Amino acid sequence: MTGDRTRTAAEAFALPGALLRSGVWRGAGPAQLVPISRTLYRFGQSIATLGAVAAIRFPHRPAVIDELGSITYQQLDRRCAAQAAGLAASFGITVGSKVAVLCRNHKGFLEATLAASRLGADVYFLNTGLAAPQLDDLLKRNDPDLLILDQEFVPLVDKSGRGVRRVLAWHDEDTGAASLDRLAAGNWPEPPTPSRPGRIVILTSGTTGTPKAAPRVPTASSLSGLTATVLRRVGLRAGEPALICPPLFHGLGLLTSMLALFLGSPLVLARKFDPACALAAVEKHRAGSIVAVPVMLQRLLELPGDEIGKYDLTSLRAVVSGASALSPTLAERFMARFGPILSDAYGSSEIGIATLAGPADLRAAPGTVGRPCLGSSVAILDERDRPLPVGETGRIFAGGGLVFGGYLGGGTKTVVDGRMSTGDLGHLDAEGRLFVDGREDDMIVSGGENVYPVEVENCLATHPAVADVAVVGVDDEEFGQRLLAYVVATSGHPADPEALRDYVRTNLATFKTPRQVKLVDELPRNATGKVLRGKLPTD
Repeated sequence: MTGDRTRTAAEAFALPGALLRSGVWRGAGPAQLVPISRTLYRFGQSIATLGAVAAIRFPHRPAVIDELGSITYQQLDRRCAAQAAGLAASFGITVGSKVAVLCRNHKGFLEATLAASRLGADVYFLNTGLAAPQLDDLLKRNDPDLLILDQEFVPLVDKSGRGVRRVLAWHDEDTGAASLDRLAAGNWPEPPTPSRPGRIVILTSGTTGTPKAAPRVPTASSLSGLTATVLRRVGLRAGEPALICPPLFHGLGLLTSMLALFLGSPLVLARKFDPACALAAVEKHRAGSIVAVPVMLQRLLELPGDEIGKYDLTSLRAVVSGASALSPTLAERFMARFGPILSDAYGSSEIGIATLAGPADLRAAPGTVGRPCLGSSVAILDERDRPLPVGETGRIFAGGGLVFGGYLGGGTKTVVDGRMSTGDLGHLDAEGRLFVDGREDDMIVSGGENVYPVEVENCLATHPAVADVAVVGVDDEEFGQRLLAYVVATSGHPADPEALRDYVRTNLATFKTPRQVKLVDELPRNATGKVLRGKLPTD
C-alpha cells in the first residue's frame, strides 16, 4: 500500500493548485468574512450553512434551474429564511423536530431541506418510489412532525392512512393548502438560533430488506476530502452548471448537490429523467458535468446516433456515475461515444463516497471503482479481520469523514480499526485501485466452488445480444447452489439462452456458467437503478 499512500500524498500536495484552477477560492473577499462567520455561528456545521454561505459568496449566480425556471443563490436563501420562520411559527418546528421530505428533483427539495436545517430539525429523505404500505411503515417507525411533499404524492400518503401534517412543495394548482410558496411569501418572526446543527437522515435503499435510517451531520471537514478528490480527478469547476439526474433523496444525488452548493454551481434538475431532455439541458445551460446512475448512462447510449448529434455537448467535461455497479462494457461503450470524461464513484448510504475512479483509471483498469478519496481509506480483510494481500478477494472495509455513526433505533455495520464494512467483497490491485467482486450475501458456493454473480454479469454484458442482465444464486439439490441469469435482449439481436451459456463457459469457466438463462422484458429496478432481486420472476 506504499504506492497508494505516496499517490494520496501527491494528490494532497497538488490540492491548492486544483482549488485555484477550479475557481473555489475566486471571489471571496474580506467583506464576506464577517457574514460568513455569523452564518457559521448561527447554523454550525450543517447543510443550512452551505446554502447560506453560497448566497453570501455568489448572490446573483443561478442556484437551481428546474422546470419552473431559475433562481439565484440570494433568492434561494431569502426564500429558505422565510420558509424556516414559517415552519417554526406555523408548525412549531424546532431543534430536534423530524421533517420528512417526499419530493422529486426540483428547487422545492432543496428549499425543504435547507429551511428545516436552519431550525436545527432533522430531515428525513423518503424514496419517491415507495408503495403505500412501505410509506406507511416508514412514517410509523420514524414518526415525523411534518411531511413536505409534492402534490402528486398526496393520494399515496392518504392511502397510507397516516395523519401527519403536510406542506406542499411542487404543486400544479393552488389548493389553498400550506405550501413552501405560501411560507416564502409570509411575514414571520425570526426563529431563535438553533442550539445544535440539524441532521440529514438517508434511508438505505432497502433492496435486500427494510430501509434503515442512516443519520449524518455534514461538515466542512467531512466534505473537504471528497471535494478535493473530485476537483483533482474529475476536474469540476466552481460555478459551472451541474446536471444532477439521480434522486436527491439518495446519497449520490445528495452528496453531489451539496458539493455543488460548496462550489457555487447551478444545479440543473428535472423531476424525471429523460435521456434526450438531459442532453438538451446540457446544451441549453452549458452544463460542465452530469451526475447519473449506470442505467441512465445506458439510456443515453440507446439514443440514435443522429439524435445525440443534434445537441451541442462541447461544454460537457465530466460525467460521474455511481449508486450501482458500472460494468466495464458500459463504461467502455460510453467513453467510446462521449469521450474520456467518465468517472465512477463507489460508496453507500452509510459510508458516503469512499473511492473514485477517474477516466484514466477506467481506461487503465476496466472494472475498477478507483482509489480512496482524500481522507478515506480502504482495507480488504479475511474472515478473521486480517488484511489480505494484493489481488486476493475479501471483505471491503472503508473509513473516512463521511462514515455515519450508527442507525437510528440502534445498530450499525461491522467496524474494524475505524473502518466500516461495506457489505461487499473485493480486491485491490498493485496500484491501490479497488475492484468490487460482489456482495457478501451474493456469493454462492456451487459444487464446492466460490462464484461471484457480478463476474458472470460483466461477462454476459459484453455479448451483443444482451442489453441488460442480472445473475443470482438459487438453491440446487445437486450442487447446493447454482446461477440463474435474467437477460434483457438487445433490440434487433435475437438472444439464444444456450448460446449465452456457451459464451460464459468459453470466457470464464464451466462452474461459473448459469444453469439457466431466462429472457425477460426488463429488470425491476429502484429509483437509483439497483436491481430489485426480490422482484425477479421465480417461475
